[in-house]
Amino acid sequence: MNSRYIIPVVIVLLIDVTSFVLASPVDFAHEVVPILKKHCAGCHGGREAKGSFSLNTRKLWLESGFVDPQDPEASYVLELVQSRDPEMQMPPRDKPRLSAKEVATLKQWISADLPWEAGYSFGIVAYEPPLKPRRPDLPLAEDCRNHPIDRLIDRYLSQHELPRPGPIDDATFLRRVHLDLVGLLPTPEELKVFLADCSVDKRTLKIRELLADDTAYADHWLSFFNDLLRNDYSGTGFITGGRKQVSGWLYESLLYNKPFDQLTRELIAPPSKDSRGFIDGIKWRGNVSAGQTVEIQFAQSLGQSFLGINLKCASCHDSFIDRWTLEESYGLAAIYAERDLEIHRCDKPIGKTAQASWLFPELGKIDASASREIRLQQLAQLMTHPENGRFTRTIVNRLWHRLLGRGIVHPLDAMQTRPWDEDLLDYLAVSLRDHKYDLKQILELIATSEAYQSQVEVVEGAESSDYLYRGPRARRLTAEQFLDGVWQMTGAAPDKLDAPIFRTKVEQSEVREIELHARWIWGDSAKETPPADETIVVRRMIDLSAGVKWGGAVLTCDNSHVLYINGQEVDRGQRLAQIRKLSLHKLLKPGINEIIAVIQNGGTKPNPAGFLFEARIELENGQQYWIASNESWEWNPDVPAERKGRLGRISENWNPVTIVKPADKWTEIVDDQIRKRFAEVATGKQPMIRASLLKNTPLMKSLGRPMREQIVSMRPSQLTTLEAIDLSNEASLAEAFTEGAKRLIAQSDGDPQCLTEHLFLYALSRPPTPEESDLVGQLLGDSPQPSEVEDLLWSVCMLPEFFLIR
Repeated sequence: MNSRYIIPVVIVLLIDVTSFVLASPVDFAHEVVPILKKHCAGCHGGREAKGSFSLNTRKLWLESGFVDPQDPEASYVLELVQSRDPEMQMPPRDKPRLSAKEVATLKQWISADLPWEAGYSFGIVAYEPPLKPRRPDLPLAEDCRNHPIDRLIDRYLSQHELPRPGPIDDATFLRRVHLDLVGLLPTPEELKVFLADCSVDKRTLKIRELLADDTAYADHWLSFFNDLLRNDYSGTGFITGGRKQVSGWLYESLLYNKPFDQLTRELIAPPSKDSRGFIDGIKWRGNVSAGQTVEIQFAQSLGQSFLGINLKCASCHDSFIDRWTLEESYGLAAIYAERDLEIHRCDKPIGKTAQASWLFPELGKIDASASREIRLQQLAQLMTHPENGRFTRTIVNRLWHRLLGRGIVHPLDAMQTRPWDEDLLDYLAVSLRDHKYDLKQILELIATSEAYQSQVEVVEGAESSDYLYRGPRARRLTAEQFLDGVWQMTGAAPDKLDAPIFRTKVEQSEVREIELHARWIWGDSAKETPPADETIVVRRMIDLSAGVKWGGAVLTCDNSHVLYINGQEVDRGQRLAQIRKLSLHKLLKPGINEIIAVIQNGGTKPNPAGFLFEARIELENGQQYWIASNESWEWNPDVPAERKGRLGRISENWNPVTIVKPADKWTEIVDDQIRKRFAEVATGKQPMIRASLLKNTPLMKSLGRPMREQIVSMRPSQLTTLEAIDLSNEASLAEAFTEGAKRLIAQSDGDPQCLTEHLFLYALSRPPTPEESDLVGQLLGDSPQPSEVEDLLWSVCMLPEFFLIR
């Protein structure tokens, strides 16, 4: 061949070969992955996502905006890896740069539309918990330890060649179980009786006795659920009306031991406004990011509270720490939404509208076309579906943590994590379902085990990641337990509560004895038959000589009412059969008070109408008042305009009300219900006011009580500098110890030995040691003075032994 043809042919061949090489598909696994692992994954892979960029999946690459397959040269990631700017270049200047060949490979990969091996991720391979319940087989009992929890724990300890922790003595058990189940210290008298009891089943009987104390149980576990549902009595959102309490409904649910599945359904699909505050969340003032809207709060709250999963990351982008995606999070949020919900990634719209959907469609689906009320009802049923094992595992894991100091899955809101004993977690979860979601039954099951009644594990240094169960853990008192304990010993508890609740559980025999004073009232139209849709106003003025110590009211209307006290809306009822009850101690004031109800008849033609109101209050000076709807009330035909929770201006066209003869339906529907409700609000017999029923204080905050602007499932366990300062200087503590010193001296008739023994038995559930008795004797002398007893109270209550549940 002529040489002048050879060169062009060679060039053509070289071009063809080069084109073939460049056109060959990039090998993702062997060419791209090594580059990304070497240079990028340390900061942007696994759980790391610096600069909000994760390279874990192809989808995350495409959503990041760092690559542009349509114009590879314009891809930001290529700009970063080729930059010579020390502030911009990637990897950072203290790490090796990519070679020209590595940059070319990345460019080729982007040009080829980011080919990716199916199922591959740079993320950590996560454990996926089973969805449906699993009933594990119980192993054979060892050493006659037949309790199902002990059989499972003993097998676990054997498998890991770990020693079985020893038992605790009766005094330690009594203090532990009192604090765990009802949040109170056992009294010295209770301790002496328990120690003298020789019954073999006395521990089981004590557990049942404590769980049967409904008021103490509700007082204590209210804090647990307030944290979990971010419910409080004051704080962010309440001032502007952008947040509502569920306190009254929640406390009653605990008082009557409402099954946990029913409690959950009433939170997700509220049957009345009393339980609605949880799903409505906090309406923040001003503009908020997409991740702070009430719809997204709804998704995050449900995921965390009832499933133990974190949807906060997935509310902004596909999660970097587990499998939840942005669309799944928005799908859950859309169940609550009353408007089209545009999906935002990192606060930027992506052009998609969320479709209402449930996280586990295997159990059933949400009808996205249904009304919000129907969608919420569907979600409530799916969340509490008998085959939703994740729902039951989450709550029993929280209870195990509460009683033994560490979750079977830990942290508690990381339920995607493998439990240290899957059989134990599944056994507890199935037991909850078998016993119709009775939380008290699970608490009894755990507390009656020898595992619970074992010596605590001694933890030295920082905890390693490879946790092994070696026994229960010592736990510090919560803020509420600490203050309750101080108030028990000193008698210095506050005399008024802040929670709008009623602490009385009423038996049917008590209901029958209730005598009602209220009569049905209406305007002049009731002299014949009131017209349909008639709306009038009724009122009662009352002059109080002192503040209200306690008090409550019950009311209902045929057909609906809005109640105002001193101009502020305090209650709203929509139907006759919905008997309303209302706490009054925070609503009434010394002096003149005005109780007004805007009441409305219903129907399409004239029909009976009536309003019924009955209240009982006790003032701080001991006076008691009955306030009942009767001829002392007035009515007004001029209905004021409603002004967002406040009563509008009203005319002075007041007239005496008409007493209405009760209609048959009123007697049938209302009589027993209103008596029962009134029995709950009318009693003045109240146990000690508990810290759980009070607004948060600086001392409680420093002791770890959260502000409850966010859901909190685990309070801090470490002592802080602020806490140490408050415990040594806080004025309310000093006042309690001053009052307590006087009481202790009077109670012991000034006998220092009697006083010392009583205090140690109360605080620590043990008598003082000889050394402690000698030391306290030197402090108190033969005739204890208040200042010396105050010092003793400070000293005992600051002991680590007092602060810990061991």
